[in-house]
Amino acid sequence: MAVVNRKPIGKLMAALLTGAALSAYVVGSSSVVFGQDSSQVKSMNVKVPADAKLVLSSNELIYNKDEQTVTAKGAVQINYGGYKLVAQRVEYNQKTGRMTATGNIELVSPDGNRMYGDNMDVTDNFSDGFVNAMRIEMPDNTRLAAQKGERVGGTQIVLTKGIYTACLPCTQVGKAPLWQVKAQRVVQDGVTHTVRLEHARFELFGQPIAYIPWMVVPDNTVKRKSGFLFPSFSVSQNLGFGVKVPYYYVISPSMDATVSATGYTTQGFLLEGEFRQRLENGTYTIRAAGIDQNKPDAFTANTSDAEAKTRGMIASKGDFQINPRWSFGWDVMAQSDNNFARTYSLEGLSQSTHTNDIYLTGIGERNYFDMRAFYYQEQNADNNSVAQKQQAVVYPVIDYHYVDPKPVAGGELSANLNFTNLSRNTASALDLSSLTSKDRFLGLKGDTSRLSAELQWQRTFATEQGLLFTPLLAARGDAFGLNMDSPSTLGSAFTYDGNYDDNSTATRGLLTAGFEAKYPILVSTSNSTHVFEPIAQFYARNDEQLAGRLPNEDAQSFVFDASNLFSRDKFSGYDREEGGTRANVGMRYTGSFDSGYQIQSIFGQSYQVAGKNSFASDDLVNAGAESGLQDSVSDYVTMASLTTPQGISLTGSYRLDHKNFDFNRGDTTLGYSNPDFQTSVTYTHIKAQPEYGFTTNQDEIQTRAQVNFKDYWAVFGTVSYDLNSNNITRRGIGMSYSDECTVFSIAWLAKSDTANQTASDWSIGARLTFRTLGDVNVGNVADTTF
Repeated sequence: MAVVNRKPIGKLMAALLTGAALSAYVVGSSSVVFGQDSSQVKSMNVKVPADAKLVLSSNELIYNKDEQTVTAKGAVQINYGGYKLVAQRVEYNQKTGRMTATGNIELVSPDGNRMYGDNMDVTDNFSDGFVNAMRIEMPDNTRLAAQKGERVGGTQIVLTKGIYTACLPCTQVGKAPLWQVKAQRVVQDGVTHTVRLEHARFELFGQPIAYIPWMVVPDNTVKRKSGFLFPSFSVSQNLGFGVKVPYYYVISPSMDATVSATGYTTQGFLLEGEFRQRLENGTYTIRAAGIDQNKPDAFTANTSDAEAKTRGMIASKGDFQINPRWSFGWDVMAQSDNNFARTYSLEGLSQSTHTNDIYLTGIGERNYFDMRAFYYQEQNADNNSVAQKQQAVVYPVIDYHYVDPKPVAGGELSANLNFTNLSRNTASALDLSSLTSKDRFLGLKGDTSRLSAELQWQRTFATEQGLLFTPLLAARGDAFGLNMDSPSTLGSAFTYDGNYDDNSTATRGLLTAGFEAKYPILVSTSNSTHVFEPIAQFYARNDEQLAGRLPNEDAQSFVFDASNLFSRDKFSGYDREEGGTRANVGMRYTGSFDSGYQIQSIFGQSYQVAGKNSFASDDLVNAGAESGLQDSVSDYVTMASLTTPQGISLTGSYRLDHKNFDFNRGDTTLGYSNPDFQTSVTYTHIKAQPEYGFTTNQDEIQTRAQVNFKDYWAVFGTVSYDLNSNNITRRGIGMSYSDECTVFSIAWLAKSDTANQTASDWSIGARLTFRTLGDVNVGNVADTTF
């Protein structure tokens, strides 16, 4: 780092004083401003603008013709090409070719680096020289100090008794920063752009904790440098204690690779490799990992972890920008068994379900196109699991949205198009015969394709009284290609009440005419503002065609609450469509008080006015059953939030039975936050839903808290409690420290749900980061995120 800070400054000073010598006149008790010819700058190889002007200010400027010296004395200030020098005295000797500066020297380079010293002595070509009592401060708050800095041979800076740190100086005089590295000798090589620390000690809180005979790191002119990275550590139940040592290799300015070896006390050595390349329009990576397990029997018997000895994976990810509007990419992984990446916590690949996808996306000013293919990998240790075979392979799903740039009949005309094609090797069904006569068929074996297109027009009118009236017209059509096995092929254990369509093709259509009316009412008082907004929607449609007779792949997830009360189609996907005539009525309220309190709420209900209720028409997955919309009059839904200036917040979302106001579904969160303490408590309730396979109520309390103390320290924890089973399902505790130069965190997390077995049911993660030096990890910190 010293080369970068001193080299251009040294050459500049030689140029500055040579220019002063050529001036050959004496000025006393005044300031002088003069220009320097650009040809001189070029010959001296000073990297400053060709038209740069030199400005020198001092109390006295003396030229000694006999001694051939030029001396600037008293409050010397020199500005040239973005460089600034302040000193008490600057002298240039033409005979010896040496330049000296003394007295509270401060040099500021254009990049913001600051160098301080008591004495500076260099040759005019800056091939040799030294600085006493040198300190360097970089814009990123890194600091370097030494008793003496000496330049040798024009390419090396040698610092004697150097100190390096990225911490701010302590306000208490004589107190050491949080961490620093002291070295007897520091050598920066301007050719290799490396810094070698010899006989170095790493100090924490002023106490030496590690001795390093020598260490070589890149200087601040190098963004990437080949070499070993900080090791990381892990502890797990069935892998043992692990030490991971990564080596980073720079192949070219656009390519690099990282090779890691992790030694586990129980399972042996895991090898990992990652190759990265940046091209003109994007980047891609290729990863691979493998291990020959020493003790597979350490895992639970009859699991994929226990039965697989040689295990591995290969993965790749890419993102490319074709042009400003179009992009494509991929994220894929293949592994030897169904749990390798999760067992060994491979970063970014250890999800319980890993999604492989390839995409092409285009975004215009008023249109959008997206095409993707999906393959879902179920990662679990059950060697006999059929979950992977039950996952659909989607190839592809295409979405297109278009808005006409010109008004049509004064309104907005838009179009949506969706095409989905998927296949499944094994049917997925839930036997609910002991609970209800309606079994659930989450997916059938075979192939299916669907093309859906919808055209919509709407226009908003505003009356003088403030009524907002929006009429709407829409037309939708769907075409299906069906090649899936009927539910009846699954055997007598499963029954389906619906009339599944066994034809190879099917079509359906839906026409909608409706309106939305809103009437915002503003009420203002001396200390508050209130907005009451009654909302009414009415949609007249024909009945949903072929309800319950077609596959349902993308509309299985359905929760009726205040967030979708005013949605024209409340189903989550295209496989189902809301038919019949329906009205949605509700009230939205917003209150704001000068004292800092704010209130927001929604309350409403939905009514099936005429026609067939789609939510009472069961399909293969029972979507809509027990949703609160299955009756002609829906449950009440409400959502409310309160925030206070004291940091207290209260939010709630509820669905109440329309007959007796029973609490069917909802959650309540109470939170408090200030600079020193943050906490929240969430209560969630879901009433028993036998038609979905949930025979009892689900009630859970989740709590989180964090206490900040002594500026940089924090303690945090979480607990989740199942009220029905009287069981703690999740618990964890951790501690963290964070300041401008150091980040430390450690956390322990345990889960009682062992349905999906991994290497262990608990995990410990710790990270210690020294800014500019690197990280020391124990375990995977992401696994312990609360």
